[in-house]
Amino acid sequence: MSEAPENQTPEAEKSTSAPSDSIDDTPRDERDRSRQDTIALPSHVAGSGRLDRLVDTARDYAKASTAENTNKAYAADWKHFARWCRMKGTEPLPPSPEMIGLYLTDLAAPATKTTALSVSTIDRRLSGLAWNYAQRGLTLDRKDRHIATVLAGIKRKHARPPVQKEAILAEDILAMVATLPFDLRGLRDRAILLLGYAGGLRRSEIVSLDVHKYDTPDSGGWVEIMEKGTLLTLNAKTGWREVEIGRGSKDHTCPVHALEQWLHFAKIDFGPVFVGTSRDGKRALDTRLNDKHVARLIKRTVLDAGIRSELPEKERLALFSGHSLRAGLASSAEADERYVQKQLGHASAEMTRRYQRRRDRFRVNLTKAAGL
Repeated sequence: MSEAPENQTPEAEKSTSAPSDSIDDTPRDERDRSRQDTIALPSHVAGSGRLDRLVDTARDYAKASTAENTNKAYAADWKHFARWCRMKGTEPLPPSPEMIGLYLTDLAAPATKTTALSVSTIDRRLSGLAWNYAQRGLTLDRKDRHIATVLAGIKRKHARPPVQKEAILAEDILAMVATLPFDLRGLRDRAILLLGYAGGLRRSEIVSLDVHKYDTPDSGGWVEIMEKGTLLTLNAKTGWREVEIGRGSKDHTCPVHALEQWLHFAKIDFGPVFVGTSRDGKRALDTRLNDKHVARLIKRTVLDAGIRSELPEKERLALFSGHSLRAGLASSAEADERYVQKQLGHASAEMTRRYQRRRDRFRVNLTKAAGL
């Protein structure tokens, strides 16, 4: 994913979320979009002001049933599929397993010069189509042979081991925060990196934090600073969870101290924890940071700190992302695996192990345990 350079910002830093993709701008697609409003009154019930407000609220709840980024991805999936159908002389509605099977085939082995998509992306596209059909009151049978057998063949022929982002280890994060200045923007970015690393947080979780519970409608959680650390209450991908971040051994590497410094000098006592700053970096704004700022920050400080400097810059940038913070905690924390699993909010130890880039894989030797 390409990121906009840091120096291409207007008067204030870019911090608002990018608008979601529209389904399309043709009249036909406008009709498609209207079909998504499946939350409505029964045809035999007369509308009223109160009932109409309930319908609007129900639609808001339905939209909130999936994450904003997921909604954007599913909208883009439908837009791409609808355009593909019309180029082939057909319509996306009603669902046709035969055409969807051909669509998946074209994604995996395009007849044009278009780059073939990965198996995981194709699988995600199919999930997006199923979701979009469900919003229109239709059912896509993923087990239909025209879909299931084609997808199974794509996976068998093209599946590859997952490409994992590089973990940011303890020595790396120390070098990264050392590149940051001590102005207001530097204090904020230092708090983002240290808090994200020590908490094993997703980038969306970092920027969704508020100072207090229910400060803003779009809050994804809040912070509570205590004597021994800070407690984060997060409305995360897997539901509500608490993340405990203890104080570090030194102030300049302590995530809690960094958070306190940022909130104090930015004069933030209400609303989003991490916001943009003015161009001169001397004043905190009111607008919540976009999660892409975290990815840009990681990539920039990785370069500035000289991490993996033996590689060309393009390869170095491709190695690291927001998930590098979570992988770094999982790989560096010298603690029982169950504590790491809890911190990351994983449902299984197996998922936690996928994040551990550096661990003793043979600590438990079943060969010797079996008597060999």
